[in-house]
This record gives sequence, C-alpha cells and structure tokens, in this order.
Amino acid sequence: MSEPTPPAPLSGAHARPVDVSERVLLLDVLRGFALCGVFVSNSFSWFSGRALLTREQTQALSAPPLEAVVTALYYFFVNQKFVVLFSFLFGLGFSIQLTRAEARGVPIVPLYSRRLLVLLGIGVTHLFALWVGDVLSTYALVGFALLLFRRSSDRAVLTWALMLIGGVPLLVSALQHFGPLLMDGTQAAAEAAKASEAQEAQARTRFLEGLSSGSFRMAREANAQYAVFILPQLKRLLWMSVTLGRFLLGLLAGRHLLLQDVERHRALHRRLLVWGGAVGLLGNGTWLVVQRLRIAGVVDPAKDHWMFALPTLQELGFLGLAAVYVAAFALLFQREHWWKVQEVLAPVGRMALTNYLLQTVVSLCIYDGWGLSLVGRMPPSRCVALTLTLFALQVPLSQWWLSRFRFGPAEWLWRSLTYGRAQPMRLAPRSTVEPSVG
Repeated sequence: MSEPTPPAPLSGAHARPVDVSERVLLLDVLRGFALCGVFVSNSFSWFSGRALLTREQTQALSAPPLEAVVTALYYFFVNQKFVVLFSFLFGLGFSIQLTRAEARGVPIVPLYSRRLLVLLGIGVTHLFALWVGDVLSTYALVGFALLLFRRSSDRAVLTWALMLIGGVPLLVSALQHFGPLLMDGTQAAAEAAKASEAQEAQARTRFLEGLSSGSFRMAREANAQYAVFILPQLKRLLWMSVTLGRFLLGLLAGRHLLLQDVERHRALHRRLLVWGGAVGLLGNGTWLVVQRLRIAGVVDPAKDHWMFALPTLQELGFLGLAAVYVAAFALLFQREHWWKVQEVLAPVGRMALTNYLLQTVVSLCIYDGWGLSLVGRMPPSRCVALTLTLFALQVPLSQWWLSRFRFGPAEWLWRSLTYGRAQPMRLAPRSTVEPSVG
C-alpha cells in the first residue's frame, strides 16, 4: 500500500479573507484613528476648497485669532501625519497578509496583485468621478512596488525607506531649486517659477469655479480636468516615492511584530515617544516659523537657498509625530481602562474603505455648489468642528453595520472581486458561533 499523498498547498482559488477573530485589534483602532485625521485633513484643505483659494482669501479666512490658532494646530498636529500613519498601516497590513499567505501555502503575488488591481479600479473611479484627492489609486500602484521587497533583508528595506522618505525629496528639491539657476540664471529661473505658479493658479481657479457651480455635472467635469492636470506633475511621482518609503516602514514593523506583540516592544515604543516627539517638534515647528516669516516677507524661497532643505525636514516632522501617535496608542492599550476606546474606533477601522468613500460623498453634498454650497466659505474652526461631527456619526453607523454584517459594503466588493466569488455577508447567528478564548 502506497503512502498517502501529502495535501497540496492551497492555491489562490482557495484563499479566503481573514475572519474577525484573526484581526489585530490594535491595527483596526489605529486605522480608525488615522481615518479621522485623514478626514479632517481632506476637509480642511480640499473639500472646503481652501487649497484652491488665493493666498489673500486664505489669510482672510484665518485672520481672526481663533481661526489662526486652529490653523496652526492643524498644521502642527494633523497635516500629513495621519496620511503617514495610514500608509504605515498599509505596509504593516501587507506584512501580515504575506505571513498568513505563506503559512497557508498561498502564493502571495497573484493574490495580492488581484487585490491591488481591484483597489486600483475603485481608486480610479473615485479619482475621476468624485474627488481628485483620492489616495486609493496611488496606494494600489505603489503596492505593486511593495511586492518587490517581500524577500528583501531588513537592512535593505530600512535603507530604501530612508532614501525614499528623506533622500529623494531632498534631491528633487535641490534639482528644482538649483537646476534652473545653473542652466538659465536667476532672472530666467524666477520667471519660469512665476509662469508655473500662474498656470497652477489658473487650474485651481477653474476647478473652484466648477465646484462652486450649481451643476453636479460641471463639478465632476472640473474634478476630472484638474485630475488630468496634476497627474503628470513631478510632485505626484515624488509623493508616490515617499508613500513607498512609508509602506516599507510598515513592512519592517510587521516583520518584527511591533504592533502585534506590544508587550515585547514596550521599551521601543517608549523611545519612539521621545525621539518621535523631538523630531516632530523640530520639523513641524520649523515649518510653522518659516511660513510666518514668508507671510511677513522676511524670507523668500527664490533668494534664501537654504530653504530647499525644508521639504525634507518637514517630511521628517510628519514621520516623527506619526510615530508618537503609534507608540502612544500601543502603550495606552496595554491599560485595561483604555480598552473602551477600541469599541469606538475599531469598527470604523474595520470599515475604513467604506467610511473613506462615504466621507467623500457626504462632503461633496455639503461643500459643492449643487449641495449646500459651502466651498471656499468655511473658516477653519467650523470646518474642523463639522468634520469631527460627521466622523462621530460614522462611529455608531459602523458599529450598527458590523453587528449585522461581516464586512462594510466596499470591503465586501473588494474581497469578492479579489477572490472571484461573492463572500458571505451576513454574520452567522450567535448560537452557531464558537465562543472566543481569552
């Protein structure tokens, strides 16, 4: 009698989404927290139209003392920090999926590629049909590059992360600043910069006019036209490289179980609080001071050549405060009385894709001209208060939905298309669910 044939490894056709019991709760909590900050950032800069206003209009909205304080707090604590956190969690999630796929014998490349292609389709639709600030399409494209590092050593991953986050922005900024000066001279470089700024200003004005119109069709056309305008720009490619660097930090953290086993890394999280806070204070504080000096006319980027290093310093500031947020949540959730917070944020994090898309739809209804027509008119304090109120409504909505269904609607679509079959949506009756241990 021959020996039984060992079972073949699972193919991608037998892969499945993780069960609720397999999820890392802290990651869902952090994802919900990050989504709140991303919503505030998107509303403050884009949904409200602030990024499309002239400098004079922006200063007028922020002139009252309360608005000036809210603006300063936003730029120090919120601006880009939560995007960094979200990108970090994306990379960490990839690390967990890679580990689980290897444990089940599932090839990660075809499975993850399908996952990214579906996300790309959702993102491109979101980008052109709804909102130009979409990050899903960028995450999907950069995610393919992340696959290249799945077998790289820790040293290689860290080196590439630091180069992409710090080195590439510094190099690009230096080329942008000194290249025209060396090739064309100071006057020609200044004229070229002014021409570029004028073109950007015209594009933003047309976009704002489209959003302010009472026509849904005109608003969406203006959004698509502005997307076509900004997609080929160098800063878009630069942002993609920085995003990959953030992904790689998440991949590295996932490999070493930084958030899956917090107790073992308690000392590291304490160091991140200190050093992240120091770097965050330096980077974000310097940027705020320089901005005030620019408004006062004390410094000029065209004449003060040291300012080419400011974007890199600012990027390190983003990273520093994001590290503080991660470490603070990790340490606080080792204390029992903080567990209640997880009941608030975890459901939002589990439905992050659905809530992200819902935020866009609701915001367009509030700010665009065919809706409540608040675009370009909301002072910072009201914008932030409104955004936090809307996010607070997403909390019970997410809790209610997940008490009945396994996934959010967008998550269900993403998983069903990824695995090539409709996933079971409704939760099993409580009587048939095995009790969890611990």
